[in-house]
Amino acid sequence: MAAHLITGAGSGIGAALAGRLAGRGDDLWLLARDARRAAELRERFPGARTLVGDLGDPAKLAWALGHQELPVELDSLLHVAGTVELGPVGDLPVKVWNETLSVNLVAPAELTRLLLPSLRLAKGHVVFVNSGAGLRAGADWAAYAASKHGLKALADALREEEHAGGVRVTSVYPGRTATAMQVKVHQQEGRSYDAGRWIEPDSVAKAILAALDAGRDAELTDISVRPGR
Repeated sequence: MAAHLITGAGSGIGAALAGRLAGRGDDLWLLARDARRAAELRERFPGARTLVGDLGDPAKLAWALGHQELPVELDSLLHVAGTVELGPVGDLPVKVWNETLSVNLVAPAELTRLLLPSLRLAKGHVVFVNSGAGLRAGADWAAYAASKHGLKALADALREEEHAGGVRVTSVYPGRTATAMQVKVHQQEGRSYDAGRWIEPDSVAKAILAALDAGRDAELTDISVRPGR
């Protein structure tokens, strides 16, 4: 039975992915920001185990996880959680930059570092849910795109470092997906939101599963998912 640790399992792509993995009988370890959210995740996904750690404060992740039971062997680490704040470079304060980079880049790097021993034992898989903004940056997207460009660099470097030991690394680049984050983006853009125009979270989850389920002879390194409507 495979074991997976997922960030961002409370909604959107993370919830869809957790549901599919739970449905096939895999073991789930779900990271939550606090004890209340952890309890909500255990109620939503019976049998799942939870860890508490704040991605917004990556410097404390080692201490937090050091006081909790971690999986001995981990088949996949799935970085799905993220945050976004739009605005032109001339208006973005340092606080936005620090929060965006912490959640979207520094925390995934630190969480990966802490869990690499378990991933190496299982010859596991690290999946970074990136974004189309990780490949190109538009006006008002500087902070978010910078964090996602950095996440691509993290994934590419990690792949080179861990390939010989059997750890696989995949970056997934979804286009606009019908999630709570997309609702926020539309509000910041001043546009009306129509979920039917965008990718279903479950479609991105299935793309991630394709990478996880690939035979050992293959490594899906980069997957782009675009709206089909």
